[in-house]
Amino acid sequence: MNEPYCHSLHKVQRSFLALVVICQIALANAESEKTWAFEPERDRFSDKALLDLRYLNENEAGQTGWVRMNSEGDFTRGDGSSIRFWAVNTEVERHKPYPHFVQPGYESEPDIDQFAQWLAKRGVNMARTHSHINPDPETQDMTEVNLNDVEWIWRTVGAMKKAGIYTTVSPYWANTMKSDDDKWGTDYYNPATQRERQEHHGLLFFDEKLQYAYKEWLRYLFTTPTDYLDGKTLAEEPALAIFQIQNEDSLLFWTFNNLPPEPKKRLGKRFAKWAIEKHGSMETAYEKWQDANRDQDDETEGVLMIHNLAEIIGSAPPQNRDNPRLQDFLNFLVDTMMSFNAEIERFVKEELNCPVLVNAGNWRTADTIYLKDAERYSYTANDVIAANRYFHGIHDGLYKGWAILVDDVYTSKSVLLGDHLYFPLNLKQIEGKAMLVTESTWVFPDEHAFEAPMLISAYSSLKGFDAYYWFTAQTDGFVPPRSANGWNPSQEKWLCLTPDMSGQWPAAALAFRKGYIQAASPVVQEVRSLERVYQRRAPVIAESASYDPNRDAGLQAPDSSFPEGIDPLAFLAGPVTIRYGGNESESQAIDIEPLVKRSNDGIAITSQTGELNLSTIDESFTIDAPKVQALITHKPTTAKLSNVTIASRGERCAMTVISLDNQPIATSRKLLLQLGAPTRPTGWKTESATVEGQEGKRILDYGRAPWSVLNVDLKIEIQNKLIEEAYTLDMNGEKGEALATLKTEHGLSLEFPNGAIYVVAIATK
Repeated sequence: MNEPYCHSLHKVQRSFLALVVICQIALANAESEKTWAFEPERDRFSDKALLDLRYLNENEAGQTGWVRMNSEGDFTRGDGSSIRFWAVNTEVERHKPYPHFVQPGYESEPDIDQFAQWLAKRGVNMARTHSHINPDPETQDMTEVNLNDVEWIWRTVGAMKKAGIYTTVSPYWANTMKSDDDKWGTDYYNPATQRERQEHHGLLFFDEKLQYAYKEWLRYLFTTPTDYLDGKTLAEEPALAIFQIQNEDSLLFWTFNNLPPEPKKRLGKRFAKWAIEKHGSMETAYEKWQDANRDQDDETEGVLMIHNLAEIIGSAPPQNRDNPRLQDFLNFLVDTMMSFNAEIERFVKEELNCPVLVNAGNWRTADTIYLKDAERYSYTANDVIAANRYFHGIHDGLYKGWAILVDDVYTSKSVLLGDHLYFPLNLKQIEGKAMLVTESTWVFPDEHAFEAPMLISAYSSLKGFDAYYWFTAQTDGFVPPRSANGWNPSQEKWLCLTPDMSGQWPAAALAFRKGYIQAASPVVQEVRSLERVYQRRAPVIAESASYDPNRDAGLQAPDSSFPEGIDPLAFLAGPVTIRYGGNESESQAIDIEPLVKRSNDGIAITSQTGELNLSTIDESFTIDAPKVQALITHKPTTAKLSNVTIASRGERCAMTVISLDNQPIATSRKLLLQLGAPTRPTGWKTESATVEGQEGKRILDYGRAPWSVLNVDLKIEIQNKLIEEAYTLDMNGEKGEALATLKTEHGLSLEFPNGAIYVVAIATK
């Protein structure tokens, strides 16, 4: 190759590289014009902040005594006054000493006292520790505790208390339980599953050795004095609001089928004993059962066969519903869980002398439609009912359970775009019991988390729901985009301290905790016969997006008031309640059709109170209450509400206008205008992909810090003649720039500024 040619080639290459750089800069500039960088300063808790909800909390949690529950199933303080909880799961200061992580975003250890103040300022008054106090079999005996997690629980309760925040303690998760059969004399290994570790799902409900150890763990947790609680024990600390017996385990979930051989045999003996107690003798039981599966029982040893859950789900052969042995089997499993739940509450309250409210658990079943009522009934041995329900699409990748990597694929769900039946608060509430969602979030990389906070606030208020716990917090303020574990390059998945979620907590928490949105009377009052539950007859309404009242109508109880079932849209009209132990003919429901609009483009449903409207037709949601008015939208629109007009002329967003002085918007002297906008890590890139037959995306770059918040084009007009000035606030609620406002006939209007989440509008005279 001659020299002039080489020179020309190099010149072309340099020109090409320069062009690439120019294109990259142009793309970056174009992207920066669409978004702004979210880089909040650490909160200094200045007394000059114009947005600070710390006053909603007590000076100290528990200062009036233990949290109680009234006859309606609502929480009260120790003095009897009502209390609602805006809640979060926390892992702050869990690991001592703090690990030397290598990835950005983990440079400094979070401070739990800073975090407690940060939460209280933004309206939070409940934290949950998802903890594991079971021992390490390599170094400990079975009755010893994981002292790291025990001290973390004490540390959390003590720190949160000072900020007026109560704590829910969940000490056990079968999924993280480990044991050593040789060392501990247990028999939890299951060779059939071909796993190195033992199987523990389901064991706590019936295995006496594990139950004994569990009680010893609780004895240490509750009765050991600690400096974190000023020398008191946890049993003496009323800042502890709720004790959750265990997390995410059930005898009615698929993990039940993996019971190890020896524990399964012991459960079979319990089944035989239960059958004798119910029927008088084993022979009488076999007569009732028409000798079903008798040849698979070990009558000599008194061991009954333990059935596979596939035999009692909705897709099982139809004759299984009428099989009396299978009906008894389901009844036995429920009684086993229920008796365990009752015994642990007795143990905590009587032997450990702790008057805390108790929740049994929060898990799902192998069949939501046909087994969920059986599971939920087993929780009624205790004070509080709970469920874990995340909102998410499909996410597939190498570490899909905990991390996001390049080449992962995903889909997104949206309540406003047609996934309303998956909404986490579509739950049946048991009459006279408190109801919680103890774990939930819009799971990253879902693209529509900006919908979440005001939807949760609005429908929690409408339904009289007791608490929704965001999952999960690991930093003492807003979390940056960062590695999922601090070691490997990746993006964190389980998030809530993001600008699109926790950035909207102030208005969401204030509206919920102060009752700004009206509660409705029940739209459905279901009554379930336990006999029909054990026969796996269809409920009149179910917590499953796949429930079809037309398809499942033939499986209703013959004495049901609603043989054709009830449209699950009822969950969005008002509370759906349930009572166990009556006759199914007692069920009642209002006709929701006057509240529903249907078209080929979707549905629209107005709440029974008239204050909430969800429309998948218009891709929007509105709140129109005297003290809070809001719009969530996916396309340009104008929402003309009672005192506020919100014109969104650009991208999807959420905008809330709320009174900060407990006065109606029309006469308030201090209003908060709060934005929610789509958020992604800087440099986030995707391409279109088909994911399990659905339209989705493939991740080309999971990005880096800081968060990029989508710019919006919003005009807000407020009918309030007292308000004269408006200012931006930073993410710590401190006063920023004055905004230009335009006086109107009934108040003022303003353009919402990009680069801000909060604007405060105030009266100066």
